[in-house]
Amino acid sequence: MKSKTHFLQDLNLNSILEPADPTDKNYCATKIVGTIGPACQAVDKQVAMLEAGMSAARFDLTWGPIEYHRRSLDNLQSAMKASRKLCAIMLDTLGREVMIRRPFRIEADGWPNQAGQEISVAAGQTLTLTTRDVECSDTVLPVTYTKFAGMMEQGDTLYVGRYLVSGADSASLYLEVVEVVDGTDVVCVAKNEALLDGLLTVFHVERSSDELLNMQNDLPLLSDYDKECLISLSQDYEVDFISLSYTRSVDDVVEAREFLDAVGLGTTKIFAKLESRQSLLNFKGILNEADGIIISRGNLGLDCLPEKMALIQKTLIQSCNLVGKPVLITRVVDTMAVSPRPTRAEATDVANAVLDGVDGILLGQETLRGFFPIESVQTLVSIARQAEKVFDHHYHFDHLLDTAWEVEEHAAPGGHSPPGDEASPLSSQGDLTELADHEPGRGRAPRRIPSNESFSSLSLAIKAMTRFGPSSYGNLQGMSKADSSNRLFHTSPYVSKLESISSSAVRAADKVGASLIVVYTHTGRTAQLVAKYRPPMPILTLVVPRLVSDTLKWKLEGRHNARQCLLTRGLLPMLATPQPHGDAVLGEAIVMASRMGIVKPNAHVVAVQRIHDDFCVKIFAVDAEGAAIQRAVKLDVTEHGCLTTTPGAVDSGLEGHMVSTTSEISDAAVAKAMAQLAAGK
Repeated sequence: MKSKTHFLQDLNLNSILEPADPTDKNYCATKIVGTIGPACQAVDKQVAMLEAGMSAARFDLTWGPIEYHRRSLDNLQSAMKASRKLCAIMLDTLGREVMIRRPFRIEADGWPNQAGQEISVAAGQTLTLTTRDVECSDTVLPVTYTKFAGMMEQGDTLYVGRYLVSGADSASLYLEVVEVVDGTDVVCVAKNEALLDGLLTVFHVERSSDELLNMQNDLPLLSDYDKECLISLSQDYEVDFISLSYTRSVDDVVEAREFLDAVGLGTTKIFAKLESRQSLLNFKGILNEADGIIISRGNLGLDCLPEKMALIQKTLIQSCNLVGKPVLITRVVDTMAVSPRPTRAEATDVANAVLDGVDGILLGQETLRGFFPIESVQTLVSIARQAEKVFDHHYHFDHLLDTAWEVEEHAAPGGHSPPGDEASPLSSQGDLTELADHEPGRGRAPRRIPSNESFSSLSLAIKAMTRFGPSSYGNLQGMSKADSSNRLFHTSPYVSKLESISSSAVRAADKVGASLIVVYTHTGRTAQLVAKYRPPMPILTLVVPRLVSDTLKWKLEGRHNARQCLLTRGLLPMLATPQPHGDAVLGEAIVMASRMGIVKPNAHVVAVQRIHDDFCVKIFAVDAEGAAIQRAVKLDVTEHGCLTTTPGAVDSGLEGHMVSTTSEISDAAVAKAMAQLAAGK
């Protein structure tokens, strides 16, 4: 499978150097996640961050008592009301973190503080990490994991760093293991000088450069504190996402899902956090089961060779893009913890991530304890917006089509790896799972694939990588360039129809020069598929709240689904007022988009609607004031290349019939639709 590349369409340096339009602050496709802590817990700070462009707030359970996080969540609710902006809630678990045991005091605001306990370490100094119950000193560091010494060998590398350490901190220490004494003490020598401060964590760097030799700790995926917080906080707040720290394999995601289902958090989405080389080797199975991916570049950069990190990041992002799942990266503007402006390397790093196709960027210590949390969000939004302007949307769309075609050509009969196919650098070593054929709501139990049937390359594993249904391969085939034998959609007609409609809407919007794509959705699934194709215009996701009853109480549904769209690139969720028909809701959305400056007078808007059991794509013309719908034309699906089904096809499971491919919506068909709009038909 060929990698995706990006090139600037305009090489005119003068145009690139032109200052950004100061009025162009209405929309940023890339999502920003801020970590809430002492620097931004106050309501006014969170209001400013929301107005600057923060899409989601992360609450890290690694540090801080539950009451502190509860107060932070209360402040977020107040900030959302004051700013009238939606913000998703993400809880980040403690998981398998190994820490140094040191005393701390609770400040007046409830945040634990270890100030005044700095440890100065010189290069070449000897330190001992121990599992004994002793006090921390300048030479002895007690660790929280009782079996720590049993994992070590002479020559191993350990990293001791401050919680959410940044490049601006001096609290980064590399140690080399000299010997293990009495099964409790690990004697090390310092490779560099450091000033250790705050909460200190320990990371065991993989000793091999090409395989897994380290013994892994047996700490639980979810600590008791994680479970307590998830159960307690979910009683008062709607938890949209959890960030699953130290995800190692698909089994971890399945375990987390079972726990969430058991405590009434079945709608909470799971972002698997990749923090070790083991997670990379099991990446395909993890991607298959998780709802999204977080590339934790801090720990991942410790466990992998520096020269490989850029390639790893690009491969992971491209893989997530192919299957339409959101992917976030961390550690981007470290120096903004102490500086109001990022370094040149950091600004370039952010822009390159956007050009690679990342959905969002997660800020850690920059907003948790940094001096410039608001400026950090503003800076990321500004950089991302400029990179999005030169993102090659057409190439991305065509790349999806070409990849699907290449997979179809090279896949061997039966769907397994052809003989001689070279293994992917991210091969799952047999730990690949495939979703069982199930309908939404039937659970997520995976079906194991025997190791001798595992896919040896990422392109062939596309068949198993999707949360939308059992066969992403069939969906990707639906975008291929020809289908003379009518072989499409034999395994998942409903899902394939969504894929076809979504790609058709993006192609139609591009051809008519639409300013906006509007998607009516309840779960966000259709909107996420549209976003997969990275259209250059915003995707307004209309969610109409509704009251549902579980026979014991009434509950308002809709806000939760809207917020879960906030971590997918390009989606702009909006809670709409219930109206007697869909066009009235669309009219309300046009008014809001006009106020935001997204839709101009006489612009065109493409809408994806579901009418009974079928979907359709419509093109709307906005009036001269830019505040209402003037005319609308429903695209003829049989003429414009969308999927059509016979009445009752969805309910009965009958297959749809693709009359032409989504990539071949002709200019003549678009011209006809535009003529109808102009004539007022």
